[in-house]
Amino acid sequence: GRTMTTTRLDRHPWTPDSDDGHADLASHDTWIEGAPYATLQRLRDEEPVSWVDEEDGSGFWAVTRYADVTDANHRWDDLTSFKGIRLEEMDAEETEARRTMMELDPPDHTRLRRLVNRGFTRRTVESYEDPIRDLTGGILDDALALGEFDFVAEVARVLPMRMLGRLLGVPDEHAEQLVDWGDQLLSNSDPEYTDHVVDQVDTDEFRLIPFRSPAGLEVFRYAQEAAAERRGCPNDDVISRLLEPTTDGEPLSDLEFNNFFALLVAAGNDTTRYSLTEGLRALVDHPDQMRALRDDPSLIGTAVEEILRWTSVTTHFRRTATSDQELAGCRIAEGDKVVLWWMSADYDDRKFDDPYRFDIGRDPNDHVAFGRNGPHLCLGAWLARMEIRITLQELLKRTSDIEVLGTSDRLRSNLISGTKHLTIRVA
Repeated sequence: GRTMTTTRLDRHPWTPDSDDGHADLASHDTWIEGAPYATLQRLRDEEPVSWVDEEDGSGFWAVTRYADVTDANHRWDDLTSFKGIRLEEMDAEETEARRTMMELDPPDHTRLRRLVNRGFTRRTVESYEDPIRDLTGGILDDALALGEFDFVAEVARVLPMRMLGRLLGVPDEHAEQLVDWGDQLLSNSDPEYTDHVVDQVDTDEFRLIPFRSPAGLEVFRYAQEAAAERRGCPNDDVISRLLEPTTDGEPLSDLEFNNFFALLVAAGNDTTRYSLTEGLRALVDHPDQMRALRDDPSLIGTAVEEILRWTSVTTHFRRTATSDQELAGCRIAEGDKVVLWWMSADYDDRKFDDPYRFDIGRDPNDHVAFGRNGPHLCLGAWLARMEIRITLQELLKRTSDIEVLGTSDRLRSNLISGTKHLTIRVA
């Protein structure tokens, strides 16, 4: 028989007491308590590709080791994104209607990616540094004047969408509405953000809309109005770039544009919000690291990368097997769901030395918080890095002490790992 390895007992400091190593990864409720780090560790050590049953009778293979996750991510011929990247089961009609760039493989993915890349390259993003710094400074000054406040509501939720608004060329006063819609889309499993909780109410009438959410219709309408304006009067912004014909003369179709805009609104806001929030909490929880960063501001580059690894906000992406195949010695059948657990890969001690240590000087730090250098590497990676870097620089410059008074509930989601509110006191 198989020899059982005994799982070592080193634990992530944020592992919830409820995680006995056998948490249900698929259940949104599991994640309210905190990310199930102990379960992911047990799987890495004992069963790196393991079958997980889901309540609706389906199930998936959980891939949990760094080497296997990064390998699988490059095999898009064998493991396609075309059938969806979340656990949710969708029929062919739903999948087609809701398809974004993320649900495509090369070469189709490459065409769309080329179209939108221009607005998000490292060079383009770095050209926004000064306006982002001004924007961040203003947002922080307003928040810090309060002395005690919810960091999410006053800073982490506001900044990414205002920034995205600048990139898209939409006015600041629309940004708040876009944030609300983004929450309803990406947090469609959390009752704080939507009345249409996907696994609790019947959302069938919205099944052809992004994230099965009525907010998707609002976003589509907004996208179409913005597109009509730009067609009449193009600007130097991402929307205008998206509407330009490509080298082969094919601009985005209306559906492609709508779905991509919805993706930007959802992904461009929530993920950075939670990285910022959990990153600040990690620094406060590790006062030696906070002190090191205050004493040596040149550590900011490696600190941002460690925050990205430590928070691993996007916990997984799903693929679908296109044929019978083997993955890390496991037989996978055609049509099986295969889930790449980025969060687990980022804590694999086969790759990271002492992964449960928060170390802002960690280098190298080849984390997969943005996916991996395959076709689906996160489009907003450079923008997110810059937002986290500038927020921390400007926050530390303006404060001598930051204390966390309380965290509230975490997001009810197996896809996005984050804290919804973080009350802090500053001096």
